[in-house]
Amino acid sequence: MEDLKGANFVQKNLRWNFSVNLWDIAFITISLSLVSRETVMPVLVSQLTDSKLAIGLIPAIYTLGFYLPQLLSANFTERLHYKKPITMHLGGWGERLPYGLIALVLFFLAASTPSLTLVCFFALLSLTAISSGLATPPWFDMIAKVIPVEKRGIWSGIGHGLGAVMGIFGAYFVGKILERYLFPNNFALLFALSFLFALISYIGLALNREPPSETVKQSVSLKTYLRQLPSILHHNMNYRRFIISRSILLLGTMATGFYMVYGTERFATDQASVARLTALLTGVLIGSQAISNLVWGFIGDIKGHKTVLVSASFILMLAALTALLASSQVWLVISFVLLGVYLAAEQVSSLNIILEFCEEQDRPTYIGLTNTLLAPLYALAPLLGAWIVTGFGYSALFTCAVVAAVVGGVALRVWVREPRANS
Repeated sequence: MEDLKGANFVQKNLRWNFSVNLWDIAFITISLSLVSRETVMPVLVSQLTDSKLAIGLIPAIYTLGFYLPQLLSANFTERLHYKKPITMHLGGWGERLPYGLIALVLFFLAASTPSLTLVCFFALLSLTAISSGLATPPWFDMIAKVIPVEKRGIWSGIGHGLGAVMGIFGAYFVGKILERYLFPNNFALLFALSFLFALISYIGLALNREPPSETVKQSVSLKTYLRQLPSILHHNMNYRRFIISRSILLLGTMATGFYMVYGTERFATDQASVARLTALLTGVLIGSQAISNLVWGFIGDIKGHKTVLVSASFILMLAALTALLASSQVWLVISFVLLGVYLAAEQVSSLNIILEFCEEQDRPTYIGLTNTLLAPLYALAPLLGAWIVTGFGYSALFTCAVVAAVVGGVALRVWVREPRANS
């Protein structure tokens, strides 16, 4: 009877929850696109320092902060009948406010004290990453409650697609702002706009209608909770193989943070050309995400999210290979198209597939465990990329990325069973 009551609540409120979560994901997507970690942030950091390691720290710090602490909130989340309140606290000011603070730091400090600005930038980037990471297990468990499995792919695809379409127009203004205003006011304005759109997205999050969880786990200490986790890897062989395959694949992302800097160093000569190229490649990246998000959403719902992630691994390989062979801006544009297609697949399927390896009451743990286990790889990949490009150049970097993407994709294809077939 309780199961039927919960299912009726979900169906009754499906259109509303689908819509408000589209609002949330679309506006947070355009918010992040205005200060893209693949295009805008690397150019900003390159204005503050000549260090390639600092550029590699952008994805390293963000991914480590985002993924590593998720088990802490997963343990707490599994005891809660309602996931929305903690999601709003963690994903509200902790995740969104730092973008506004970065805008203030850039406006008041960047011109006079670039070193201090760089420290503040990375500290605030860490804060938003950690807050977002802690919010992810309860947020996605809430999503799993209010949006059925057969609708999650298309919801994610449409939401990210809408955000990316708006981001295409945003990319135009990114170029105009970077070209029209002098450093650091140009970047300060971009972060201020990002903060504004992040606040708008928060409205959609707040409007969710969440039913109570039908089953919750008993409260246990963190020590006891952590001691139970190895048994998941021991007993769930398919999940264990998924983690290993994803770990290899993630090494293929070692070049992601360097595409933009590589392009500006090779094909831009002054501030105006840097601004135009940044706007062009940001628009290309977002545009390819907008189109492919919808495609991946349909494929994920119909064929399964494993198919999406396997396809994405070989697209990541092609992106790195195209950058390696780039002899003009046209090749670089193609590389960014492929990179956008890959990123869209990650957005649609990297979280959705985790839900299909486990039972309902275990979802927060599986989300947190997966992301915590992969956190070192997310952090290691860009730092390894920074070390390779500093010591051996961009050709070696893109070659290593190609190899890792291929090996990870093959392992995921032949070694991991489609989890939906067993659910």
